[in-house]
Amino acid sequence: MNILPNSVKEMIEVLSDISGIGPKTAERIALFIITSKSDIISRLSNVIEKLKNEVKVCSECGMVSDTDPCVVCSSLERNRKVICVVEKPSDVLVIEKTEQYDGLYHVLGGVISPLDGVGPGDLPINKLIDRIKKLEVEEVFFALDPDSEGEITTSYIVSLIRKSAIDVKITSVAKGVPLGGNIEYSDTLTLSRAIKNRSIIDSY
Repeated sequence: MNILPNSVKEMIEVLSDISGIGPKTAERIALFIITSKSDIISRLSNVIEKLKNEVKVCSECGMVSDTDPCVVCSSLERNRKVICVVEKPSDVLVIEKTEQYDGLYHVLGGVISPLDGVGPGDLPINKLIDRIKKLEVEEVFFALDPDSEGEITTSYIVSLIRKSAIDVKITSVAKGVPLGGNIEYSDTLTLSRAIKNRSIIDSY
């Protein structure tokens, strides 16, 4: 018998949908929020309302931001001749923490995954090609997870770049990020070295 109120069960279900949070963790978080003597519920409510009203997706790179274009795309201090291709916004944050990369980003918002029904047309790949041409980019740096979906996505985009006859250097994170690993959960030192020593892609 489930004795929890429906509203609590709904909160647990919502929290469980967040990447990295399992059902048990979601349950602990929900119960903590509800039983907390602080004003955490009202604070959460205010923050979520702000997120809804103020946070947007950059129309250039796809990163979450409160400005459009985002601070990276609009910065005059970034190297605009290099674009780093990542799967999700959290990957951008991890790479920024390494302080080894000063170029632009392109957030795909996913990877090609036929089993999940995600094809090339579901991702902003054509926009990436357009940005490469428009900005006259000299290097496209792939920092996708080194798993099968990441490899398929990288291979597809590289083939498009080459078919477009764009003269650009194509690189990826060097050895250090394990095969099947996850960029988001790589430690800063390992990722920092992998970015600094990124290698040229010549096998696609």
